[in-house]
Amino acid sequence: MSEAELLIDAKNRLGECVLWCDRTRRVFWTDIQSARLHAYAPATQEVRTWEMPERLSNFAFTNDDNHLLLGLASRLAFFDLSTAAITPICPVEADLPTTRINDGRCDRQGRFVFGTMNEAPGKPAIGGFYRLNADLSWQRLPLPPVAIANSICFSLDGSTMFYCDSMQGIIYRWDGYGSDDASAGRIQAFVDLSADSAAPDGSTIDADGFLWNAQWGGRRVVRYAMDGRADRMVTVPTSQPSCACLGGEQLDQLFITSARDEISEERLARQPQAGGLFHTHLQDVCGVPECRFVGLA
Repeated sequence: MSEAELLIDAKNRLGECVLWCDRTRRVFWTDIQSARLHAYAPATQEVRTWEMPERLSNFAFTNDDNHLLLGLASRLAFFDLSTAAITPICPVEADLPTTRINDGRCDRQGRFVFGTMNEAPGKPAIGGFYRLNADLSWQRLPLPPVAIANSICFSLDGSTMFYCDSMQGIIYRWDGYGSDDASAGRIQAFVDLSADSAAPDGSTIDADGFLWNAQWGGRRVVRYAMDGRADRMVTVPTSQPSCACLGGEQLDQLFITSARDEISEERLARQPQAGGLFHTHLQDVCGVPECRFVGLA
């Protein structure tokens, strides 16, 4: 077990979707509730921030280093990092006024897979999981309705999708995801945290095929083998780690976002680094370059 250290005292309300860009050598993340995108370059220690027109839930790199695919609260769009211009793609769940886009990630084929969450009291499971294809067509995936979609990531060969509903506390694996005839019937529980005080949040896959999961309320990021066994743990000095990625020059650094939302002033006084970006160097572990969206307007 090791402990992550504060890298940037960002004080994010809801830091999320941390990704390492292997081309520009920067770590990107979003503060959802503040509607901001951040990027940090370790070589120069420069931090850049872009204001968004609405809450930014997630994003993905594209084959053009100057453009991102954005999962804004209500829609998908392309974003030009140089001009801050936004090119809309499509609205999402416009018929469900209490939902917004939440977690998302590109699969190994370069398609963008994302899910939604319900912000209504009690958070009934009315959202869904979707996939944006290279031609910008999109479809709902044959997965059960979801309250808070999270933990989306993919096995190294692209044949298995991992995901969760954070309200249930179970990370599932969908084997056969890469097949045209894949069905929701090939789903099984992978990690069960339903009896734990922590909830599964953002995940990533390392070069050995293990899954790293940030656990909201658990002060930790846990690495799981493909049999669901907990293999390694990194603790975080704040209660709400939200997402993790592997990056750095050798892809051997674990970057972790966190949140201040839902923490009382009294508790914040005991964890002043909440909302920061954390990191730690790992031994004998490295990541793989983040998959990029293959379609661009």
